[in-house]
Amino acid sequence: MKEADKIRKGDVRTATRLIRNIEDSIPEAKTAIKHLFPFTGRAHVVGLTGAPGAGKSTLIDSLISRYRKMNKTIGALLVDPTSPFTGGAILGDRIRLQRHAEDPQVFVRSLATRGALGGLSKAAGDAIHVMDAMGKDLVFVETVGTGQQEVEVMNHVHTVVVVMIPGMGDDIQAIKAGILEVADIFVINKADREGAGRLYQELMHMLDMAGTFAGGWRPPIISVDTMFKPELFHEGVEELSTKIDEHYENLVSKNLLGSRLRRKVMAELNEALQSSILTPILRKIIDSGEMESLIEKLIKKETDPYTCAEEIAKKYLR
Repeated sequence: MKEADKIRKGDVRTATRLIRNIEDSIPEAKTAIKHLFPFTGRAHVVGLTGAPGAGKSTLIDSLISRYRKMNKTIGALLVDPTSPFTGGAILGDRIRLQRHAEDPQVFVRSLATRGALGGLSKAAGDAIHVMDAMGKDLVFVETVGTGQQEVEVMNHVHTVVVVMIPGMGDDIQAIKAGILEVADIFVINKADREGAGRLYQELMHMLDMAGTFAGGWRPPIISVDTMFKPELFHEGVEELSTKIDEHYENLVSKNLLGSRLRRKVMAELNEALQSSILTPILRKIIDSGEMESLIEKLIKKETDPYTCAEEIAKKYLR
């Protein structure tokens, strides 16, 4: 297939068009992914999640520079809120990571959430495959940044970096939302702010309470100063990149990469089943007016959601 061949050779224009088609659910995009899938699985995929304003984009920008100095090729997916006017990402790759725009070894793409929950776009998994098949050594994925419950990223990456900043109550939110369980690395960004020490102690306390860790990897806590202190900031980013590499090496050496891959493909299969089975059924019952009829019956208490679902399944899944 010419499209897949071009992408494997690193053709940016073809890759951009395919990711756009994936976002728009163009049927032909699935065919391209089928051809690309056997050539994926080589890239180290790193997710950065955390609250809005935590500085995830700034960290990715600096990590890209750091890895480019090591001659690594980079892909970056930035998930943003959906524009109510265009349906696309409100912030685009043209705004962020500008200084890498002229580097042919860096491919940046923004995705809109389009109603997806968990901090990612439904297109994220396939977009990662596209960048992986392009031959990128690392693929960074930034979640949308709407809240601390953004744990979906764990289903699509090898390494999860949770970015926090002092003074936002992140420690309490982390306990509530289970962020502790998904983090492979914690970053206290803007660590020169008041409250950084308390946040560090809270995280240490939570990690102490967690007991054992798979593969013996206890998530490290990296402090990164504000960019207004360039030398300290770059020292923090360098330490972060070192820990990202060490985490991947730990996954490989402790035979844990397979379990991450299993979790990833299970999530992708679940999404593919929903796309192939549930979405067409929903489209049919909406287009036929059956959905409105069922809603009216539910409001009048003439039936219940479980009975409706059983009847629909009986009708369409024969």
